[in-house]
Amino acid sequence: MSNIRIFYPEKLSINLETNLNKSQSHYLLKVMRIKQGQTFSVFNKSGEWKSIVTEISKSSLYFKVVEQLRQKDKEQDIWLAFSPIKSNYFNFMIQKATELGVTKFVPIISERTIVRKINNERLNKIVIESCEQSNRINIPSIEKPQSLDKFLSNDLDINLIFADLNTNNKKIKISNSKPNCLLIGPEGDYSADEIKKILNFKGSQSIKLSDNILRSETAVISAISVINYLQN
Repeated sequence: MSNIRIFYPEKLSINLETNLNKSQSHYLLKVMRIKQGQTFSVFNKSGEWKSIVTEISKSSLYFKVVEQLRQKDKEQDIWLAFSPIKSNYFNFMIQKATELGVTKFVPIISERTIVRKINNERLNKIVIESCEQSNRINIPSIEKPQSLDKFLSNDLDINLIFADLNTNNKKIKISNSKPNCLLIGPEGDYSADEIKKILNFKGSQSIKLSDNILRSETAVISAISVINYLQN
């Protein structure tokens, strides 16, 4: 049972005695079949902690923190600025991007964006579950949807990496001092005017991920894998 990991948003410390919320309690009790006296891990940005089940009621699981297992992670910032896509593919993309280390999600609304609303509650749930399963400690942040123009006008100090269908460049430079931000376009790509604005962004660089046309979620996985490789 020691491999069970649960995100706990409140402050954690040795000897803390508290309980999980209803949903988390149900998961441990009904799905994982955890029993009193068994252990699991709780984590948040402060680190990861070993906990023991002290009491079980009808709908709540109570636990005591007994040991710190890991300090907080030091991660290189990887942002994903993306155009929302259809639900099933979207959920898969967010899940895999979280597993691969994205620290911030920035939904971008462009001229050709088809899906213009996202369910932030659902998105946050996917992100947390992905962190629990992939051994991550830090939970990525999720920005509110914004237009491409607004995003580019924010005067951000980032290394902008644009997945560009129209370039032949297959090499990129990675920053170790500021966020590496991957920009992925919508189905149908950005318009010519939008591409011009992106390429005019200070320090932006474009990369051709493949000679084939990739789906958005495939492009995300491919590009983040490249960024991770170059960062390490």
